[in-house]
Amino acid sequence: MIHNSINKYLRTGLIGCAFCAAITACTDTWNDHYEGTIGGVNEGSLWQAINSDSNLTNFASVIKATNFDLSLGSSQVFTVFAPTNANFSKEQAEALIRQYNEEKKSVSDEDNTVVKEFVKNHIALFNHSVSSLTNDTIKLMNGKYALLGTNSLDNTAFNTSNKVYENGVLYTVSSPIKFSANIFEQIRMDADLDSVRSFLYNPKFYRKRFDPSSSVEGGLDDLGRTVYLDSVWRQQNELYAYIGRIASEDSTYWMVVPTNAMWRDLVEKYTPYFNYSNNVEKLLTNGDRDSLVYTNTRLAILQGTAFSQTLNEKILTRQQTKAEPFDSVMSVNAAYDYAMRSYRWGTNFNYYQYFGPLMPGTGVFAEADSLKCSNGLLLKSNDWKIDEKETFNRWIIVEAEGSNSVEIEKYAVKVNKESNDTTWGYTANAKYRSVDNVKYRNKVWNNSFVSFESNDTDPIVWFNITNVLSNMPYDIYLVTVPQEAADSTADNLSTRFNAYVYWNDADGKKQFQQVPKKAAIQTDGKTMEYIQLAENFTFPVSTFGIDESEPSTRLRLVSAVPQSMINRGTHTKTMNIDCLLVVPHGTLQFDEIDGQPVVVATPHGQYDNKPYPYWYRLR
Repeated sequence: MIHNSINKYLRTGLIGCAFCAAITACTDTWNDHYEGTIGGVNEGSLWQAINSDSNLTNFASVIKATNFDLSLGSSQVFTVFAPTNANFSKEQAEALIRQYNEEKKSVSDEDNTVVKEFVKNHIALFNHSVSSLTNDTIKLMNGKYALLGTNSLDNTAFNTSNKVYENGVLYTVSSPIKFSANIFEQIRMDADLDSVRSFLYNPKFYRKRFDPSSSVEGGLDDLGRTVYLDSVWRQQNELYAYIGRIASEDSTYWMVVPTNAMWRDLVEKYTPYFNYSNNVEKLLTNGDRDSLVYTNTRLAILQGTAFSQTLNEKILTRQQTKAEPFDSVMSVNAAYDYAMRSYRWGTNFNYYQYFGPLMPGTGVFAEADSLKCSNGLLLKSNDWKIDEKETFNRWIIVEAEGSNSVEIEKYAVKVNKESNDTTWGYTANAKYRSVDNVKYRNKVWNNSFVSFESNDTDPIVWFNITNVLSNMPYDIYLVTVPQEAADSTADNLSTRFNAYVYWNDADGKKQFQQVPKKAAIQTDGKTMEYIQLAENFTFPVSTFGIDESEPSTRLRLVSAVPQSMINRGTHTKTMNIDCLLVVPHGTLQFDEIDGQPVVVATPHGQYDNKPYPYWYRLR
């Protein structure tokens, strides 16, 4: 079950606030901090002091084995917290040295766990002395923040303090300083999370990169290339951009992570959704099909699992001003303003935001085991509460007025039969319409639609459908609007058309199917209509996350109004199209308001009992 500490944090309204308060403790003034605390400066460097102290031989052996004797003997200024032989044995030191040498065969010193978790955990840059008033936070060399008090560092007592040498200050401590892992590091250290670790620590994503801005230039070589006297490399992980900066010591996160058994179940379930075509490589700037399947399947699990304290503080403030309870959490993947959500997802769905996070049985934090980390909490879950329809398995909404969403088919007209000259025209004109009739206000998506008009040809319109999942049952709806939505004096006439869905198979060959099968569609022309073109329709290949210059998945609408119907004045070739909806099966529900159909439920259910799309414009 989830620990009581989580409930305590949420009741205060701040995720991880107890941790944040700890690292922002009050600091002394400069004079109070240093006045009367330091006597004379001892001769020699910190390394000379450590190496000559018979009580620090075990610590000194680790420092020398990891080559930090060179740093502590230099002119750079440090503060060292050295455990004595009484509490750091020779056997412990030798075990660390063996581990260091073993890891050195495959990783750099920067990534060596002995350097990161032991050596740099006992050293800070610059001078740090203590007085009777000291209550500071200092940053250790491994980036960890530690509480420096009068007599201790992170509750580890000093044996001696404020011994000043030519390049810094030396303390001896009553035991080795405990390493506090951040969320990213804790995932590596936890045997229950090996599967997540293998993904996050994959060298494909987690590797060193050269940092020229921090490196020391030394002129140019014969080819005019910059030569660096001191090259600085930094470990970076590309996955942070998709999940959250879970290794940052300057941020506070909660992260829900599946255990190994849960991870295997989710990978098995999600992999068929990302079945890309065999020739997808031509659409990629780098990588291959198998890498795309591997990466996107696992990102589908982990996106939406990290929660920033800062982001959720803003939600809390907003809800408090409305006198509403704090009943949801927003992951970092939902950290877009509503305009950006509309751009990315077609409308302002609450994807990656979860309601009732502590609700027993359903909350994303419920039944999870919590581990305190240096930058927040890691929540281990063997009972996954994050529904795919709240994250990556989203509605695909193609607005008719979208700039890249719709194309009007061209046709050729002979100009000169002898020379075979032709000219190209369009089957229709597209006219943008705003909803002026109050009867349809907030029922038409985005309060606008498009009229595809033609007097002499049959309008043919293509809708581009992007980011489809493979082997996912979709329901496909076309939303049509009567003419009076834009002009209350207009005649409402029916229209007829045929619809065809196009897609590529696994080998990139174009396939299509008429929907509904071999049947023309007729609108009544008097109301908005949600016309179901297909139910439980599945695509064999995925286009999720692929930037296609010419989308392979499309819907084609072809007007099918004979001249006889036009002559009778009952029909028109004009197609008034609001949008195309491609939604996971069963997630779209209707009701009727003022004689017009409206969507009353989304993947997140109703919002304050207001119909959709009405409510999202109020957000």
